[in-house]
This record gives sequence, C-alpha cells and structure tokens, in this order.
Amino acid sequence: MRALYHFLLPTLLIACSAHSSGQDSGTGFNINEYDRTVRVEFSGSGVQVTGDTNNTVTVHGSHVTVNNKTDETVAYELSGTAHDGSVKLYSNRKQALVLDNLNLTNSTGAAINNQSKKECYVVIKGTNSLKDAASYTTTPSDEDEKAALFSEGELIICGKGTLNVTAAGKSGISSDDYVRITEEPVINVISAAGHGIRGKESVVIEGGAIGILVSADMKKGIISDSMVLITGGSTNISVTGAAALDTVNGEYKGTSGIKADRRFEITAGTLDIVCFGAGGKGISGDGTGCFSGGRVRVTTIGSNLGTTDRGRGFSSNSASAKGIKFDGNIVFQGGTVSVNSEAHEGIESKSDIIVKGGSVYSYSAADDAINSGGTFTIESGNVYGCSARNDGLDANGNFYIKGGLVYAIGSRVPEVAIDANTERGYRLYIQGGTLIAIGGLESGASLNQNCYQASSWTGNTLYSLTVGADVIAFRTPSSGGTPMVVSGASAPVLMAGVTTTDGAAIMEGMIITDASVSGGSQVSLSSYTGGSGGGFGPGGGGPGGRPGGW
Repeated sequence: MRALYHFLLPTLLIACSAHSSGQDSGTGFNINEYDRTVRVEFSGSGVQVTGDTNNTVTVHGSHVTVNNKTDETVAYELSGTAHDGSVKLYSNRKQALVLDNLNLTNSTGAAINNQSKKECYVVIKGTNSLKDAASYTTTPSDEDEKAALFSEGELIICGKGTLNVTAAGKSGISSDDYVRITEEPVINVISAAGHGIRGKESVVIEGGAIGILVSADMKKGIISDSMVLITGGSTNISVTGAAALDTVNGEYKGTSGIKADRRFEITAGTLDIVCFGAGGKGISGDGTGCFSGGRVRVTTIGSNLGTTDRGRGFSSNSASAKGIKFDGNIVFQGGTVSVNSEAHEGIESKSDIIVKGGSVYSYSAADDAINSGGTFTIESGNVYGCSARNDGLDANGNFYIKGGLVYAIGSRVPEVAIDANTERGYRLYIQGGTLIAIGGLESGASLNQNCYQASSWTGNTLYSLTVGADVIAFRTPSSGGTPMVVSGASAPVLMAGVTTTDGAAIMEGMIITDASVSGGSQVSLSSYTGGSGGGFGPGGGGPGGRPGGW
C-alpha cells in the first residue's frame, strides 16, 4: 500500500513561464481592465506596499488587511516570504490576487482570507505556498474563515505557475460561492483537517494539474453542495481518512475523493482517485452522475465500517466503501471509466443506470460490480462488470441490453453474470448488442436475440468471438460461475486459446477489439434459453479474482 500511496501523490512541478501582463486566454482575466495595481512584498524586515494611492492597505507586522471602499477594481500583486503573515481583503468590487513567488504561513488562521462576495481572480505565477494554522484563534465571530485559501465570493484560479497549499486547521481551498480552475496552474493541496477543495455552489475544473491529499476522517478531496464539473486538466486525489461519527447529526460519515450533492459531470480531462480509509468512496453524491468524456480511474482499498451483511443490512453507525455511488441516476455516454473496489459495489446507483456510450469497467472483490437500484439500460458503448463474490451486473428493476459490447462475470450459485429482480416481477431483456456472460443470465430472461451456451470454458484463457465481420478477443477469469453465454446480431463463432497480433485493448486489457486472431480451437455452442447459471467454475476453484491475477 505504501508504494501505491507514494505513486499517487502528485509530482510537484515548477512553473515554466511567467504570466503575461495582458489578457489570459480562456480565463476572462485581464490585468489592464483593473483600475489600478497594488504591490505587496513580504520580507524578513516586514511588508512593503506600493501603488496604494487610496490608503486601502494596512499592515500589522506581516499581516496585511485590504479595505477597499472605493468604486475601483484593484489587482494586488503578492510576493515574498512571511513565516507569520496573512492577507485579508474587504471590497465592494471585483478584485484580483496575483501570486508571484509568494510564501505565506499564518500561525493564527488562514493565509489568504477574502471576505468580499465579489468575483476574485487568483493568478498563479512562479512557485507559491500557502499554509494555515492548526487552530484559528483570531477569526471575528461574525465572519467565516474556512480554509488556508478562503473566499466568500467566486474564486477563479488561473495562470501557469505552481500553488502548494498545506492545511493544518481547516480545508485547503474553499469558497462560499464557486471555485473555478482554468488555464494551466499546478495546484497541490495537502489537508490534515478539512476538505481539499470546497466550492459551495460548484467546483469547476477546466485545466491545470491538480493533486490533492486529504488525511482527515469524514473529509473529501473535492466537495460541493451543488455541482462538480470537470471539463479538462488532470486531477489526482488520494484520501486516507476513515468514516467517523458526525456529532452534529449523530450519523457516521465516510470520506470521498469527490462528493457532489446535486450533480457530478466529467466531459474531458483525467481523474484518478484512491480511497484508503474504512467506509470511503471514490465519487459520491445525493443527485446524479454523468460521465460524458475523459478518463476516470477509481480505487477503493478501505474496508466497510460496521456490519454489512454483504451490503444489505447497514445500520446508522456503518459506512460502505464503494467506488462510485449516487442516489440519483448514473449516465455513461462517453469517455472511459475504470473502478476497482475491495469491500463493496464498484458502481452503484440508487436509481437508474443508463449506458449510451464510452467504456465502463468495474471489478468488485466483495459485492456486485455494477448495481442499479432501479432500471439498468445498456444502449451502446462497452460495459465490463466482474464480481468475485456476487453478480457482475445487477438491476433491482428491469434490465435492458439493447446494444453495445457487454462482458459480465458472476461468481457462483445463486449469483449470476447478469441479474434482474425477478423476485419482484422484473425481468432481464436481451434485445441486441454483443454479449459475453460467464455465470449465466437471470432465470426467465426474455431473449429477443438468440443466445448460445458454450459446451465448456477454461480459466485464464484468451478467447475470440466473431459476430459477422466483427472480431473481439477476451480473457476469461481464473474461475467463476457457469455457463458461458454468448450472443450477437448473428450466430457467433467462439474460439478458445487464440493468439492476437493487433487490435485495441480496452476494459483494462480484458477485451481486444478489431483483433486479428489466429490458432485456437472452435468451441461448440448450443441454444441457451435463459436459466439461472448454476454450478461451479472450472476446476471447482474459489471465486473469480481481480484482473491483475488473471
């Protein structure tokens, strides 16, 4: 675990160029649009302020307070080093903070505290560091001060430099409005007490390289009361804290890499999340999750907290460790999503799951790989779900497979590869697509497309499936349920023990599309009418293991 932990920490990058003096592409920030510029330089001998023609800046030791009551918009250029200093701002107008090789540590509170509710740009130049206090002792009773870098209003972080934030007392970066990260800043946040980045209204990541390490119990890497939107950049989050009792409401709360109460969406960029603590989740939310593009990789290593009864009997003092979990719908329509979960479901929606495109990979060592609390619909795209102890793909309502490429692996009786809630009158409908199901289908499935059963199958073997002109290769697990069921738009041809020479590897290498295959032996197929699977995997071994062991 230690090696993985260090691998996931973001590499500290040095800014390669200074910020230009004019408009910055894509941000809306233009220093020339501000009425004036005030320069604040920290040093061992104190603070030097220049350009403050209206006397809005006061200095006490190395603590700077800005109180702009004029109608002017002001850009503040902050530089130098203070081992016990801070910047606090009050303003009726929008403002900008240009951090130019600033190193600021506050022993009594936040390093930068913006009390203005107006738009505030933070422009990153050079290499900068901000550190807060372990205890906030000077915060007025009528003010908030929630992070090492805190803003009451909108916070737009841009530029091409590096910002390192170390939070010992509260969160790393926080706004009571929204946080937007754009252009190409390198932002590293280490928080031992609070969240990594919090935007009450939203967190929007459009670019840059963001690395977040959160070690406090119950805290999140990125959190919003509303929306988290990722449209670019690279984001790397490690969460090591565990679930704990929230004394305010008396419930146990877990950690998360990202928590968006209303909506999470990614359209581009990369997102890597690892949760180590008990009861931690990769991505979670009370609303909906939409995966439209980019690349997402989530790993939950921590155990469940409390008695789980395989995920069905949680009490109020319990928290489950899941990869991706939303109370609302989850929609996959582009990009690549990969989830590995040690203790619970890999992907779960308490409502519906809809797959319209992209590639979705999920492995669970303990429960369903992908579970829908309502209807599960696959229209197109690629879906892989493998469970070592439960169903590969599971719906508590109806399950519709209308298209796409689906590879599902269940463990053993009574679990199956693809399950629908027939106990409550729901059904599995196979209506199209290309299907591989190791562990069989839910009993009573409606097969509008012909399905076939392999006479036998062998673990740890490369197979090919030809449907018309399309050829895919897939690797079997070491063990799992029986039978192997395949289906396609036309009668498929199944070969075992093949060799591939090209093609595109997807689903963590478990499937190769557009493959050129040779060798192997043809597997006899018979008509499959939709049973419950049954029996043990090849050789009577234990449940199927993670792909890395295949």
